Amino acid sequence: MQVTFIGHSGFLVETEGSYYLFDYYQGTLPTLNPDKPVVVLVSHGHRDHYNPEALSLLEEQGMKRIDLVLSSDIPAAKRPAGRPCLVVSPGETHTLAQGQTLTTYDSTDMGASFLLRDGEDWFFHAGDLNDWVWEGEPEVDNRQMTQAYREEIDRLARDLSGRALDAAFVVLDPRQEGAYDRGMAYFLERVPARRVYPMHFWGQPQVIDRFLEAYPQYHGQIMEVGI
Repeated sequence: MQVTFIGHSGFLVETEGSYYLFDYYQGTLPTLNPDKPVVVLVSHGHRDHYNPEALSLLEEQGMKRIDLVLSSDIPAAKRPAGRPCLVVSPGETHTLAQGQTLTTYDSTDMGASFLLRDGEDWFFHAGDLNDWVWEGEPEVDNRQMTQAYREEIDRLARDLSGRALDAAFVVLDPRQEGAYDRGMAYFLERVPARRVYPMHFWGQPQVIDRFLEAYPQYHGQIMEVGI
């Protein structure tokens, strides 16, 4: 399995049989094999996660099969006209065209998060599922946020039943200031994953170094991701 960072929360995953493009916002796609199917997944409708231009970029490369998975919070008027898509909500399991399994989890903001199984490859994209604690917010709101996030991560961990993810894409947002590490740290504590790719860091990859300085035990597991 190969992983390419596209930008912000956008990643391209290549397995033996398929490509997966998550939450394309902006950036350059690598050259792809047009005979290999690609699944485009959008976790929610925020503009930094959903850019229909991704479909045009794939078509320009001559991709012969493009399957589209959209979170149900994206209204019909904002879905690509005339293009079939699978619309998903949290708490569902779907079998995709090439036999892959997609399980959806909730978000603590909008939309859903995605667990994919493609043969022996397992990978998870969190979308905007994160412990969105903010300094200055009411303490009761922050406590509720933490509880909701941890419940969803614990649900993922239970469903995996000790099976390690081959890759996970998890929020590490420096805008949270002193609380920037909360979501990532809990995820790493609870969910076994061979490689974890920080995302949603708004062009500030130095937050990854900051995290690793605070949590040196995760060197080798946290992947360095550029701008």
